[in-house]
Amino acid sequence: MSDMTPAGDSCAVPAPQDAAACALPGTAPEATGRTWIGPGQQERFAILRRTKSIAIVGASNNPARASYFVATYLLSSTPYDVYLVNPREKEILGQPVYSSLADLPVVPDLVDVFRRHEDLPGVAQEAIDVGAKALWLQLGSWNEDAAALAQGAGLSVVMDRCVKIEHARFHGGLHLAGFDTGVISSRRQLLSR
Repeated sequence: MSDMTPAGDSCAVPAPQDAAACALPGTAPEATGRTWIGPGQQERFAILRRTKSIAIVGASNNPARASYFVATYLLSSTPYDVYLVNPREKEILGQPVYSSLADLPVVPDLVDVFRRHEDLPGVAQEAIDVGAKALWLQLGSWNEDAAALAQGAGLSVVMDRCVKIEHARFHGGLHLAGFDTGVISSRRQLLSR
């Protein structure tokens, strides 16, 4: 096979530097310039083990939103005290919703954030102000300014990871697709054809 591929060949494999062409529709290209290095697996496990209460900032009443799915999981499948924060909601999943972290009846150990990129440093400052111990930015959330601010104040920081996925993974209930199977087994599942 020749190394030369005609410029108009629609069957040509994209060059390695053209990785963005292989991205799934609707996804952002791989972020470049990331310098912050997050905690490893053992430290993430330790953060979740020492956590007693979690505040979900940006909780949604929409079942199609990731924050709703995570809140459902945390309320039903974990021992954490879960507090929901959203100034536009009054109740989600039968739980009261608070306008801000400052309005919570307790100091949350972990602040789990579902907010836009530009809001993340402000949420990090709120977490610092209330005395939280950890700031956790969900999948797709990466803000090195927010991480530096929180780490500088002594908070543990996790970015671009899901609390639900990490908790389920560490506790043996994670299916390959990210769902709790309810079954722990080393046997392969038999699928009907």
